[in-house]
Amino acid sequence: MPNEKNPIELELGEAAPVLTLEPYEESSLALKPAAEEALATAPEENPDYLSESSLSPEERQMVSDFAEKIDVNNSTIVLQYGAACQKKIAAFSESALQSVRTKDLGEVGDAITDLVVELKSFSLEEEEKGGFFGLFKKATNQVEKMKARYDKAELNVEKIAGVLDGHQVQLMKDIAMLDKLYALNLTYFKELTMYILAGKKRLADVRSTTLEELKAKAQRSGLAEDAQAANDFAAMCDRFEKKLHDLELTRMVSIQMAPQIRMVQNNDALMAEKIQSTLVNTIPLWKNQMVLALGIAHSREAMEAQRAVTDMTNELLKKNADTLKMGTVEAAKESERGIVDLETLKYTNQQLISTLDEVVKIQEDGRAKRRAAEAELGRIEGELKQKLLDIRG
Repeated sequence: MPNEKNPIELELGEAAPVLTLEPYEESSLALKPAAEEALATAPEENPDYLSESSLSPEERQMVSDFAEKIDVNNSTIVLQYGAACQKKIAAFSESALQSVRTKDLGEVGDAITDLVVELKSFSLEEEEKGGFFGLFKKATNQVEKMKARYDKAELNVEKIAGVLDGHQVQLMKDIAMLDKLYALNLTYFKELTMYILAGKKRLADVRSTTLEELKAKAQRSGLAEDAQAANDFAAMCDRFEKKLHDLELTRMVSIQMAPQIRMVQNNDALMAEKIQSTLVNTIPLWKNQMVLALGIAHSREAMEAQRAVTDMTNELLKKNADTLKMGTVEAAKESERGIVDLETLKYTNQQLISTLDEVVKIQEDGRAKRRAAEAELGRIEGELKQKLLDIRG
């Protein structure tokens, strides 16, 4: 993602502390190239206490000279005292907040999550159903489908990798920018410290000299205007003291900003390392595993095809052996069988004998019936003759 331009740029001359009584004019906190070297050598201060011991001799002299210029009795100077540095700290804080880029980190997390989901969605466990005759077509289809799924997943992974790479570049730029912001914060912190030291020195001086003189004058003269002048000057001193307290609060903000910057830097660095690990480890390992998976798939499909061929060959051999046995036995049985079976001859003979027996019986019955008929005819004839004789007589 492109860098967003910071709203404030820092001039090269502001790399070192600058004390001024003039109102602050807007400028930028973003470092210009010429200022990078100057800020890279900014002294590492320990900002835990107010002491001139943390300043260089030149800076201590600057504080002393500046303290002499402070007119505590000038309400405008009191009002604007340290305002330039305070506004730079406020602008700097706004710039630092924009540099956090929590949205970017969220997008990075989403991209990594999408990558994990994409890798998990690729499965090699899908099976196809089919018989022996579709086996070779099935093997080809499975491998082709696997390659198609791999190509689709690889395309999505490459897109996500491109997004992650862009985020990594942005994070590295943010880390470098935060280094510059950290150096700026040190400069502003020292500048605030010098404002506060100069103000405290000047306040202690005027309270011990000018204020005491005004009080003494009021006591000597007894005039109301002298007493009012002493009270007004004391009030101005109190206002200036409150202003210095405000600067001390702003200085505390600067103190807190340093670890906050480092925390943001650390988060960016951790995310950049995570992206780097994903780009140089996770994705290449996934591609290597896919190459192995495709090779294993080819081997597995070939093995399954060979197993199916072997099983079918064995099955055909068994069926052919059974068929051969059955045919041979049937042929042998038929070859040993006579033209007419014995059982058939027996049956035929029995039927012939039975037929002859029935014929003989029928003939005997016929003879017996004829004899009975002859006897009956003789009787009838005799009865007829007798009846005729009876009629004649």
